[in-house]
Amino acid sequence: MSTKKSIKSAKSTKRPLLEIQSLDLSYPGDEAGRPVRHSVLRQISLFVEAGESLGMVGESGSGKSTLLRAACGLAVSDTGKVLLNNKSIKSFNNKQLSNIIQMLFQDNNSSLNPHYTVDRVLREPLAIHGIGRAVTRMDKALEDVGLGPEFRYAYPHQLSGGQRQRVAIARALMLSPQLLLLDEPTSALDVSVQAEILNLLSRLRREQGLSYVLVSHDLAVVAHMCDRVAVMKDGEIVEELTKTALREGRADHPYTRKLLGAALPAASPRVRK
Repeated sequence: MSTKKSIKSAKSTKRPLLEIQSLDLSYPGDEAGRPVRHSVLRQISLFVEAGESLGMVGESGSGKSTLLRAACGLAVSDTGKVLLNNKSIKSFNNKQLSNIIQMLFQDNNSSLNPHYTVDRVLREPLAIHGIGRAVTRMDKALEDVGLGPEFRYAYPHQLSGGQRQRVAIARALMLSPQLLLLDEPTSALDVSVQAEILNLLSRLRREQGLSYVLVSHDLAVVAHMCDRVAVMKDGEIVEELTKTALREGRADHPYTRKLLGAALPAASPRVRK
């Protein structure tokens, strides 16, 4: 299946919240004392509509995390476009971007400052954006992720891995973004805690009308969480599948069929339908 054909046929007449067009990205390197460019992403095109969840799967090093970084402006492409609400990402300043798009990282140990209490972690984006009623907003955010106000003055080291990830989710929601980029959000957690976080993310998406781009190695998780899935290999999207096609194991590209054949649904966390 050609990526361009699959994306074109899947795309509706609605204006996408996020659209990436023919994006190439490379990093500078050195080979035998000569400067070179290492290609990381090649001719990436995809879209995400408002309220939709798109999954990204592929082996380590295929470019999934780099693509998320490019989508929110943390990595600059060589060519191509990244559009948010039909406007170039380059036309937004950092404050404007953070009101639209937020990223949730895999390792909450490194994404949460160990010297900051939860109160300061959640208060900081509000202070930067000049948003008042901080206590009310923080208590509401903690309630939304299943934590009480008593967690406000805890430090990250006093929390479990699942609690830290809930704090990271609360922080991502403080500015009421439209789109969350989720980079392996549960891979560092115990299996039972993974299910809790996935169910939380599903509920928040329904209640707040969020859109997701979810990177995961677990195809069962992607099939549960996402409406569509893009398969990446060596910096390219080789195939795009619907949720139904993924669940039924229907794929055209040999690499996708290989991924589906290696999947072990029994090892995945149990998530509510």
